[in-house]
Amino acid sequence: MLIRKPADIRSSEITPREVFLNRRKLLQTGLAAGGLALSGSAMATVLPEGRRAKLANVAPSPYSTDEAINSYTDITTYNNYYEFGTGKADPFENAQEFEPRPWTVKVAGHCEKTGVLDLDDFIKPFALEERIYRLRCVEAWSMVIPWIGVPLADIVKRHKPLANAKYVVFETLLDAGRMPGQRSRTLHWPYVEGLTIAEAVNPLSLLAVGVYGEVLPNQNGAPIRLVVPWKYGFKSIKGIVSMTFSENRPRTTWERAAPHEYGFYANVNPAVDHPRWSQARERRIGSTGGSSLQSIFGAAKQETLMFNGYGEQVARLYEGLDLRQNF
Repeated sequence: MLIRKPADIRSSEITPREVFLNRRKLLQTGLAAGGLALSGSAMATVLPEGRRAKLANVAPSPYSTDEAINSYTDITTYNNYYEFGTGKADPFENAQEFEPRPWTVKVAGHCEKTGVLDLDDFIKPFALEERIYRLRCVEAWSMVIPWIGVPLADIVKRHKPLANAKYVVFETLLDAGRMPGQRSRTLHWPYVEGLTIAEAVNPLSLLAVGVYGEVLPNQNGAPIRLVVPWKYGFKSIKGIVSMTFSENRPRTTWERAAPHEYGFYANVNPAVDHPRWSQARERRIGSTGGSSLQSIFGAAKQETLMFNGYGEQVARLYEGLDLRQNF
């Protein structure tokens, strides 16, 4: 197994550091004044409807990175979301008319509590947290994003998986009428992803319902998506409509499409190259200024971190596993 921690990457200058730190200080002050808890059932979550609706009672998380965050424009105009097209600008352009509410999530499989839940009921009674995470995509670009959501571990534990549940399997909405990318044969639909139970209950795994203090935009996976910051972005499935506890490892979408290129684990590992390019370095979107589409190819490259820099929290999950073979 290869586990190493390269030198820390240099923070980009996308957002002035003093602005970033002042914002965090204000959040922390508000948290103390309001008496909110970082997790648990301190306040039931009800998501507002409407585009760019503000999320209330959001607590900062100790799991956040202190790197400068990307701009709202970077985060919402340069996306991978094949249900709305394969180009990076396609999700923004093609998802504007998508209506993400009402929304339900089906919970099934080897667990004590199953059923179809309204989105608000699915994430209740857990408090919302803001977690500033690095996102690393397999195409060798990265961002730093202020996600808002609830810990996946809380959701998993509430549904009480049985002893034979080894994996948590997620599916995206299947609706070619509203998701034009699903009319193509680019991938096998619906999109399927999964985690081991141990990965799912790791404190870093997040079910995100917002970004930048607002509900998720359509192109970012509204109304609910997974965020697994130590894995490549394709693991962070969007538009989730089902969560199934399974005894068997799922055959995930990108494994099915190109098994020699995309493995089940998808841990960020600079020592394991994609068959068509190196993963040892990455480009931080927005680091040259201007729009994300303009700056991606001009951005300076930086070293890719093992587990995307989250090795301290997750390396133990893979002890004894060959991360070259199990990529």
